[in-house]
Amino acid sequence: MEFPDLGKHCSEPTCKQLDFLPLKCDACEQIFCKDHITYALHSCSSAYKKDVQVPVCPLCNTPIPVKRGQTPDIVVGEHIDRDCKSDPAQQKRKIFTNKCGKPGCRQKELMKVICDDCHGNFCLKHRHPLDHECKGTPHCSGLRPPPRPKPRPPLVTQQANLRHSLSAAERVFPVPNPPPQPPYKMD
Repeated sequence: MEFPDLGKHCSEPTCKQLDFLPLKCDACEQIFCKDHITYALHSCSSAYKKDVQVPVCPLCNTPIPVKRGQTPDIVVGEHIDRDCKSDPAQQKRKIFTNKCGKPGCRQKELMKVICDDCHGNFCLKHRHPLDHECKGTPHCSGLRPPPRPKPRPPLVTQQANLRHSLSAAERVFPVPNPPPQPPYKMD
């Protein structure tokens, strides 16, 4: 004996199985068997209505609301950049206020890098006087200062030093003193 009025046929065109425990899709409200009830298996055209994701911020564990059509990764990234209350996010947002003083450079540093000569604030790339065309001291113009001549000792001191200094050969091989000669006799 058959019961044609009992059960429902699966709405999937390739299946049409008679199922006595049919399942109704909550998105498109069609009847499916247990094999085709998932959105992907019956290519549900209304699945987007039920695909609501609420990602959680990995730093502060706060649920982030995502509107339909938005990418969750982008929304979480914006939350971390603007609204996140965690310590790493606030450190990331820290504003570097030490702007480089070289014209045309927009680099900002966390710490001040002060030139010793002109006392200007510069980035790490322009911290040396030659890199930022320093106007603080004359030697910063790009050339090294000429070496200072050493002061010369007085002439008397030089002659005394010559008498007391030994040559390298005399230090290694001392020259023996000549034997004493008898006094000359004059006849």
